[in-house]
Amino acid sequence: MDKKGMLVVISGFSGVGKGTVSRALVEKYGYSLSVSATTRQPRKGEVDGKDYYFKSEEDFLRLIDYNGFIEYAQYVEHYYGTPRKFVEDELAAGHVVILEIEVQGAMKIKEQYPNAVLLFVTAPSIGELKARLEGRGTEEAAVIEKRMRRAAEEAESISCYEYLVCNEDGQLEKCMDTIHSIIEKESCRVSAQAEFVKSLKEGLKDYL
Repeated sequence: MDKKGMLVVISGFSGVGKGTVSRALVEKYGYSLSVSATTRQPRKGEVDGKDYYFKSEEDFLRLIDYNGFIEYAQYVEHYYGTPRKFVEDELAAGHVVILEIEVQGAMKIKEQYPNAVLLFVTAPSIGELKARLEGRGTEEAAVIEKRMRRAAEEAESISCYEYLVCNEDGQLEKCMDTIHSIIEKESCRVSAQAEFVKSLKEGLKDYL
């Protein structure tokens, strides 16, 4: 049976740890992680090409003109986008591709890839979410306030996702394994195995 590629979109409020979860899934289960491009400045410790492709606004807009992104959006005064070629090549090779993107981009992905699996990662409470943002020590109070306002807007779209997963503090493994089990279940859906079903019917048609 040929394995069909799967697109898994992981979204969540800023500060919820979705990036950590996504990288841990790749390390443990061998999934492919699509690295987003952004026009924001790198945070301490972030590496170009690993955490993000850090681009000038001019370069980013040029890629938009070349249809180089599956989706892109502006978030808290910066652009973020998903490079097209990597995703399409990985899906064609039959791999599970994880996209860690925000809500607006997730909706665009679902329009283009109806079989994409959408997961929303949240903290156990809004109080803990704000505490995580403050604990980063990399954001000014005004930026934290912007991110909390954006979280309020994003909460309106949670019902558009198929799955909601809680990332509790100190429970990364639990969160990661929950997402892995969702991916395993989704890969067994008949709709995800359309080509295999077609081959079964073809092989059995002489018995009709």
